[in-house]
Amino acid sequence: MSDFNDFNNPQVAKLPKHLRQFIVDQNYAKYTPIDQAVWRYVMRQNYSYLKDVAYYPYIKGLQRAGLSIEYIPDLQTMNDNLGQLGWGAVTVDGFIPPAAFMEYQAYRVLVIAADIRQINHIEYTPAPDIIHESAGHAPIIADTDYNSYLSYIGSIGAKAMFSAKDFELYEAIRELSILKEAADVPEYDIIKAEQHLKNVADNLGEPSEMALLSRLHWWTVEYGLIGKLDNPKIYGAGLLSSIGESASCMMESVKKLPYTIDTINYAYDITKTQPQLFVTETFQNLIDVLEQFADTMAFRKGGTESIMKALESKNPATAVYSSGLQVTGVFSDVGIDEDDNLTFIKTSGPSALAIENKQLEGHGKFYHKDGFSSPVGKLHGIESALENFSPAQLRSHGIAKGLSPELVFESGISVTGLVKDIIYYANKLLLIVFENCTVKENNGNLLFQPEWGTYDMAVGEKIVSVFNGAADKEAYEEIIPVSKKQTASVSYDEPTEKLHQIYRAVRQIREEGHGEEALEPLFESLKTSYRHDWLCAMEILEILIHTRHDAILEKEIRIYLEMKASNEPAHKKLINDGLQVIANPVTQIITSAH
Repeated sequence: MSDFNDFNNPQVAKLPKHLRQFIVDQNYAKYTPIDQAVWRYVMRQNYSYLKDVAYYPYIKGLQRAGLSIEYIPDLQTMNDNLGQLGWGAVTVDGFIPPAAFMEYQAYRVLVIAADIRQINHIEYTPAPDIIHESAGHAPIIADTDYNSYLSYIGSIGAKAMFSAKDFELYEAIRELSILKEAADVPEYDIIKAEQHLKNVADNLGEPSEMALLSRLHWWTVEYGLIGKLDNPKIYGAGLLSSIGESASCMMESVKKLPYTIDTINYAYDITKTQPQLFVTETFQNLIDVLEQFADTMAFRKGGTESIMKALESKNPATAVYSSGLQVTGVFSDVGIDEDDNLTFIKTSGPSALAIENKQLEGHGKFYHKDGFSSPVGKLHGIESALENFSPAQLRSHGIAKGLSPELVFESGISVTGLVKDIIYYANKLLLIVFENCTVKENNGNLLFQPEWGTYDMAVGEKIVSVFNGAADKEAYEEIIPVSKKQTASVSYDEPTEKLHQIYRAVRQIREEGHGEEALEPLFESLKTSYRHDWLCAMEILEILIHTRHDAILEKEIRIYLEMKASNEPAHKKLINDGLQVIANPVTQIITSAH
């Protein structure tokens, strides 16, 4: 991407090509005056409530991340500020696949959904939006312990094995979130999408590493509480950005449990409020629990169980031999002896070999386009592992260029052929390349025949690590599937455009500090043509209360809103909370320009 904008931010500049494909332009001009008013309402509510219950000094965190209560953040301003904390930010289109999301965190880049929730979802939306991502995640980035955890769970998540079912779940969640934020979607379509998501979620089978890690991420980064069980503070972005749930979560009806490794047993539903939350005493405890979980993962354990996870994923994964050789591909077959030890591994389709995450020259996915297979284990009757043989030891066993040895493994697999090349790295034997080669199991089953070409035999006594994706992602040109479903782009009819103009005029009067005489005709328009609107009427009332411009109009609008609150249950809490903030204004408003 030659036109890639890194915002002069070192973290964003480091992003590799396979992550850049998710980035979309923020397109700041698309935010409407209603969008800006929604941002301002949520942020004022957040600040007035969260200053007492948020773990991190909310306003200070906002300032350090380049955020303002008054305006939807501009990505360049955020990057200028986050860059000083060693982080960056990019905008994407809604939900992106979990593996990609985790990897962004590992690169210390916040992924921010470019869209903002509609006014009818002002309290909470299941769709990721700029309120959730920037006002939720960014203010706490300044805390070193927390941001260390965030990047660390990202780097572990990037290695987590996922199943084909996980991707199905991701697509179902993405589809529902898009429908919920799109305009004029028939209720039937939303119910159908909710049912589909429930069916997928109910039939996931045994949760994958990624599914379990996503639970840890959800109950910490998104919905975490910190401090004492009986008086915790909020640090999870899902709570910080939901003006509904940030208040209700503190009620006794929501159970508070200590955050331990057992948290992986609690699944979550993104469409509902959380029945329980987990409290950590410190951010260090988050890292300790993560370490405990990482010790169970394929990238640390290796062996048969880990290769089986790769087989189940049906996606490119990497197996690492004890010699250090890394084999990337879609794993399709495996040999296992009676003691459950691996005897050989096999990939299908484009495969590649690497060492220390750098592709071995000549061993990319075009050379190994039909897959790769190789034995695992020691040679029969020889105590030392083959990877530790020096060239002299190899020669003493008849293994040298131009010779035709027969290698018999403890598993009974035999390899015979003419040695064409021997490849070492850091004193470890990685590969023996054979011509005219036959590989077979002890039951006579053929694994390789001479007419198939050159045979590259990987060397290694064990598989010590298995992780998701390619070892050298850039060389392998790994394509993380990008969803075909795009978030809906909205076009506005004439009445809505006129409503935008009213909101714009009210903001201008508030910001410029004059023109209050226009408020009465603006309110008349709202009252006659936009009976559904409550937020703009509230912004007019706010100006009148603070300027004492027109006591009669002020009283009329107050009554109008109080009537709305009593007649419209959906708006009751929003109106009452808004009136509360007007009566107790946010004193420390950040008004840095967007």
